Amino acid sequence: MIVRCHGPPASRVFSRLGRIRTARTRTALKGVRALDAAQPFDGENKQRMREHKIKLKIGIIGFGNFGQFLSKHFVDQGHTVIATSRGNYSDIAKDLRVRFYRDADDFCEEHPDVVVVCTSILSTDATLRNFPLQRLKRSTLFCDVLSVKQFPKQLFQQLLPPDFDILCLHPMFGPDSGKHGWRDLPLVFDKVRIGTEPCREERCARLLGIFEAAGCRMVEMSCEEHDRQAASSQFITHTVGRMLGTMELTETTISTKGFESLLSLVDNTYNDSFELYYGLFMYNKNATAELSRLELAFTKVKGELFDRLHERIRNDIFEES
Repeated sequence: MIVRCHGPPASRVFSRLGRIRTARTRTALKGVRALDAAQPFDGENKQRMREHKIKLKIGIIGFGNFGQFLSKHFVDQGHTVIATSRGNYSDIAKDLRVRFYRDADDFCEEHPDVVVVCTSILSTDATLRNFPLQRLKRSTLFCDVLSVKQFPKQLFQQLLPPDFDILCLHPMFGPDSGKHGWRDLPLVFDKVRIGTEPCREERCARLLGIFEAAGCRMVEMSCEEHDRQAASSQFITHTVGRMLGTMELTETTISTKGFESLLSLVDNTYNDSFELYYGLFMYNKNATAELSRLELAFTKVKGELFDRLHERIRNDIFEES
């Protein structure tokens, strides 16, 4: 006996089964997407990751007063700071949340993104020539913060590997003048050699951004122009301050505002080491000419005083006769 089954054709049944499977697949995919969707706090995690990426690991060579001064501000802005120096500054570094390395090789093995040379002008050459530069990353950004600029620029170009980036900086302030903040204080910089890769340009911008965020007045200027202007401003300021300091001026009960300004100048310059002052003279080829101009100016003023005095004395003599 033949039994006939009434119902839809087999092709329609298979088609319906296909649609059911497709619907189930779509439902499963939605579930996967739901798991991949941003969960609570994912936005905060991503923000933290972005902030971590824009932070720098900054290495300081020379952890004296100025190196410590800069490190504090770098750390306060969330950057990681490591340091090395001839002396042992481990305790001070710990207080500043800085990792200190007695051995320069260990310092280099940390592979900082940026290295800032904070040595004195006179010791920079020897320090750099004896430093294990080959242990640093080939793309390291090298900076200096010396008060003269042509000298470190030429030294860096001579000694650093060609893959290193070079940024010359001069914060026109220090631990005394910048102790209440950096707002409106000038930061002079020259991008001597910065690679064209976006990551290198971004790294340079991030470092400069530290000073910009602190309120510094950003001044981009060639190293040559900096030294020309610094000779007639910074060097003369230090020279006059040292001259007045040698006179041992003290405050009086009738001090004027002008005199108080002179005492302030002495405080800001005479307390600096003579090594710094000598470096401003020795390593800025414009300094000798400015020193001669200052000497001529003093001679001229002194001459005017004595000429007037002589004239008056002569008049008195001849009137009496």
